[in-house]
Amino acid sequence: DLPDCLLTGAAPVFDVRESSPLVVPEEVVDRYMLALPRDKQRHAQLIRRLAPRFDVDYRLALAIARAESNLDPSAVSPKNAQGLMQLIPDTAARFGVRNAFDPEQNVRGGLAYLRWLLERFNGNVALASAAYNAGEGAVEKHGGVPPYAETQNYVQRILHFYRSPVHARPGAM
Repeated sequence: DLPDCLLTGAAPVFDVRESSPLVVPEEVVDRYMLALPRDKQRHAQLIRRLAPRFDVDYRLALAIARAESNLDPSAVSPKNAQGLMQLIPDTAARFGVRNAFDPEQNVRGGLAYLRWLLERFNGNVALASAAYNAGEGAVEKHGGVPPYAETQNYVQRILHFYRSPVHARPGAM
């Protein structure tokens, strides 16, 4: 039995309600962070410290940073996304980041962008993650997670790392 998207050619729609409703427990994240090399531990702690200021669950922010750069502040993608949270120059400028390779500026910009996406997509982690990867316009154009293999795989990685279809702080939106 083939999925509808293969039969009709329509963009696949993920039913994020099928994902585990539980956020990864803090002790699991703590063990993950302790297993990191010391420099990556510092970056993970930075994310953990700053995320509450943007009303973003640090576990979601850490999942994004892990998927984007593997916590490498000097990472540059083929599309010129830069730093820990892999901000493209336009997004960095939009959220006040002057130096995308400065870990604190990059994380602040990435968290501000993630908060904005979570509000725009009503706390839906899959849609906010898809927009973080492919742009909010692509998510709106396709009415859900875009039919790009890279974005679909990215969303699955984020949901796997974070394990929650709805942001843990829905009352803040």
